[in-house]
Amino acid sequence: MPLRLAFLGTPDFAVPTLAALAGAGHAVAVAYCQPPRPAGRGQKPRPSPVQALAESLGLPVRTPARLRDPAEIEAFAALNLDVAVVAAYGLILPQPILDAPRLGCVNVHASLLPRWRGAAPIQRAILAGDAVTGITIMQMEAGLDTGPMLMAERVPIGPSSDTGALHDRLARLGADLLLRVLGALERGSVTPTPQPEDGVTYAAKIDKAETRIDWARPAGDLHRLVRAMSPAPGAWCQIADSRIRVLRAVPEPGGGAPPGTLLDDSLLVACGDGALRLTRVQREGRQPMDAETFLRGFPLSAGGRLG
Repeated sequence: MPLRLAFLGTPDFAVPTLAALAGAGHAVAVAYCQPPRPAGRGQKPRPSPVQALAESLGLPVRTPARLRDPAEIEAFAALNLDVAVVAAYGLILPQPILDAPRLGCVNVHASLLPRWRGAAPIQRAILAGDAVTGITIMQMEAGLDTGPMLMAERVPIGPSSDTGALHDRLARLGADLLLRVLGALERGSVTPTPQPEDGVTYAAKIDKAETRIDWARPAGDLHRLVRAMSPAPGAWCQIADSRIRVLRAVPEPGGGAPPGTLLDDSLLVACGDGALRLTRVQREGRQPMDAETFLRGFPLSAGGRLG
């Protein structure tokens, strides 16, 4: 049976879920997104990916800067919703919003809760060297990703998985799992399970300072950093006067030289332990390119040092 719902989401991660809801025939009364942000050379306000999709589907869109204003709460309550679906919305939902839908608010979260509550669960899982992550659909409450779990599914993190690939896989899985949860909620066949108290970790937003490569760290750590920051914001290092984003790399044996030293003519860099071969990089203002193409226009040789 189709449900009357509101969808609250903003970035690319949320797009498959909204598309799945519309495709399944649910009555999406409105899509909530964060306000358009300045983007591009002209810094003109650009609608978020969810707003762009919602408008293409002919859905009403609301972009309030906050949801705590009494007028916003009243407007939300007036929608007479069965349920609200939240996926990477980016704004805190006050209690009156959480209480308004008949079946409450459910959230699509990109981790196996209670591990990696918060803003950057995909990046944090890769940085930590986790072997597995997943999607959790939870019933929302006032705490940060603390609500009871409705359904979850695991996804392995491969040794070369980066945030871009894992993001896309989890986004698709989240959409599929959410549809199953909505059906179970309507039938009353799903039992919310409280999150365990053990194993709680928090996925803080990525700070710019974390993205700089420190060659004194072990190659394995830097390999995870590159994967976690690819494709954006990109781990980076200084080469001469240029900032170079490293989008792909492979750890290799190596040593005997100070960290940051080029060990050959093909971007093998000494680390605090082992070495890291840079295989895909990007100069400022240029397109990403493989190492061979990069070196044709930016020649480097063994013995040089990277900042």
